[in-house]
Amino acid sequence: MRQYELVERVKSYDPSADEEALNRAYVFAMKMHIAQVRESGDPYFSHPLSVAEILTQYHLDTATIIAALLHDTIEDTAASYADLKELFSADVANLVKGVTKLSKVQIHSEETKQAENFQKLVLATSTDIRVLLIKLADRLHNMRTLHFCKKPEKRYRIAKETMEIYVPLAERIGMQALKDEMEDWSFQILYPEAHKSIQSRLHFLSEQGKQDVETVINELKNDLEEHNLSANISGREKRPYSIWRKMQKKNISFEQVCDVMAFRIIVDSTASCYQTLGIIHTKYPMIPGRYKDYISTPKPNGYRSIHTGVIGPLNRRIEVQIRTKDMHAVAEYGVAAHWEYKEGVHKEGKQYRWLRDLLDLMNHSSSPNEFLEHTKIAMYQDQVFCFSPKGDLITLPRGAGPIDFAYAVHSRVGDTCVGVKINGKIKPLRTVLENGDQVEIMTNKNQTPSPEWEHLAVTAKAKACIRRFIRAQQYEKNLILGKDYFNNAAKEYCISWNEKELQPLLDQYKQNSVNDFLAAIGAGLIPFKDVFNQLHPDCIPSGFKRAISLFKKSKSDTLLDKKMPVTGLISGIALKFGKCCHPVPGDAIVGIVTTGKDVTIHTQDCPTLTQYQDESERWLDVDWNMSVVQDKVLPVKIKIVLEDRPSSLTELTNIIAKHNVPLTNLNTQSRSNGFSDIIIEVEVKNNNELDVLLQALRSYKHIATVHRMKA
Repeated sequence: MRQYELVERVKSYDPSADEEALNRAYVFAMKMHIAQVRESGDPYFSHPLSVAEILTQYHLDTATIIAALLHDTIEDTAASYADLKELFSADVANLVKGVTKLSKVQIHSEETKQAENFQKLVLATSTDIRVLLIKLADRLHNMRTLHFCKKPEKRYRIAKETMEIYVPLAERIGMQALKDEMEDWSFQILYPEAHKSIQSRLHFLSEQGKQDVETVINELKNDLEEHNLSANISGREKRPYSIWRKMQKKNISFEQVCDVMAFRIIVDSTASCYQTLGIIHTKYPMIPGRYKDYISTPKPNGYRSIHTGVIGPLNRRIEVQIRTKDMHAVAEYGVAAHWEYKEGVHKEGKQYRWLRDLLDLMNHSSSPNEFLEHTKIAMYQDQVFCFSPKGDLITLPRGAGPIDFAYAVHSRVGDTCVGVKINGKIKPLRTVLENGDQVEIMTNKNQTPSPEWEHLAVTAKAKACIRRFIRAQQYEKNLILGKDYFNNAAKEYCISWNEKELQPLLDQYKQNSVNDFLAAIGAGLIPFKDVFNQLHPDCIPSGFKRAISLFKKSKSDTLLDKKMPVTGLISGIALKFGKCCHPVPGDAIVGIVTTGKDVTIHTQDCPTLTQYQDESERWLDVDWNMSVVQDKVLPVKIKIVLEDRPSSLTELTNIIAKHNVPLTNLNTQSRSNGFSDIIIEVEVKNNNELDVLLQALRSYKHIATVHRMKA
């Protein structure tokens, strides 16, 4: 595209466009990239020019087109942010800065680089979504020219990144055509044989069915005209990747995909949409399960349309989409149809709440990689629509449960959730929500998130909030544990110690603060013995074992027999510990009266408690009698996902043995994809001892996940 052609293209939809600024940006970008060449051999400037050309198709404002021309100048040339701000405007400079990658950040791996770049993109997008539009156009042109890349592994990595991140982002903002094209380019590289097969079949059907398409369009048009409805009707082929995904999802053959050909009907009003649907369903048999009303319940990106599948003209199975002109504009242009730039006003609709959700994820995630993992979860799931008791619509991924609903309402509601009523009935927190469910979350200000919730949650926001709370809680426990190691050692050797002694060792052990250092020792990540010997080399090692023995003062058996392990009970009452949650000393507990004389002790986050939610008279406020239980052991079940290796099981049992924790049972439940699900039962004295063991297991590199089992 020549300089005058770009200017004319912009002025065709925006007569007030700054022609002089466009010309200046064109010349500046060309000069900055004059010595650079792409892998294809083309001048590098052809890339930013193509990005600008793509964005003119969406009728974007002058500042965005200029920023597209300049989007690589800060990263790849001598131009600076100050230069762009002075030569053009702060608006343009900020857009370019938002798109620029973190090329100067020290990167430890390609995956981390991807995560950090994406994190920066989300931050920039949250300020101005035009950053995302430029980035998507940039990625689209790179995909169009990716075949010039000489390294197959690089092509594969870029295509995979495009499919996992940029395609769902484009879908979220409604850029359907851009999303479809990126999908197909990625599909061609990731699954070349499948792409070639489907493409050849589509070409054959296209040649064979040209006349059929015209026949179907004419018959549908006649059907509507008989009812005095005028409409614009067009036919289109499904994209190759869309067909392949449906074949994979439903495990069907190409021939069984009924909507290879789809027809779009555009009418004047919403009422006409439903009238058209009635006409089509009256004349043609509807295919069960193919009707979707995105007008009454729009997609999160604002997409509105009616979809239905029928046995249509010529007895062909077809998909029909029905929408108004305004709905069609949103479907085609997505976010560009919702945002006004000419007056400098950004009008954010409810459908872009997901951007704020991504920022929440960033705040709750401990690392860029975890944020990227959460974001993929957030963007890659179908929706289910539920209602609050007040009638507010909450959109969740399919398979979500009450925990996800609670965190979608507010993170504070999620943190204090104790139970749920679904359609007026108390249900377990593991219940999967269905379309149309009315969900009422019951809360208690004393409740806190349970580690088990992470396995119940589906949404990225819920998982991130739960993980952050658990990390903070575990950090405090580890910090106390680390201090106790030193306090016990000081008593054992009759020496004094001060936390400031650790300050000189921070760099050696790569810790940011003394508290972090102590927490790492408490978690077992740094051996206490090594640190203590380094600080006090003259202490006698034989006493070491006694120094780190926590909360294990001996008591006579006579005293233990005379006292109850739990306080708050009536003398003589029969006591049981719940086999569903296996509470251990240190856990927050509650007593449930099971008969007139028996009480069962549960952890406060035990899922079983939901069945007693409306029976407050059965709940007892109890606590541990630490003077009794400090030397008793109680069973705990732990579920471990272990990598299948010849020595994995041996190393697992060695870890348990090193912590002097009795292993009473080990059972392998299932094996798949190189991993085994293992249930172990151990006996511990308190939850501190259990936490230390869990931390040690989690630090073993061949263990994928570890969690304490409850219910």
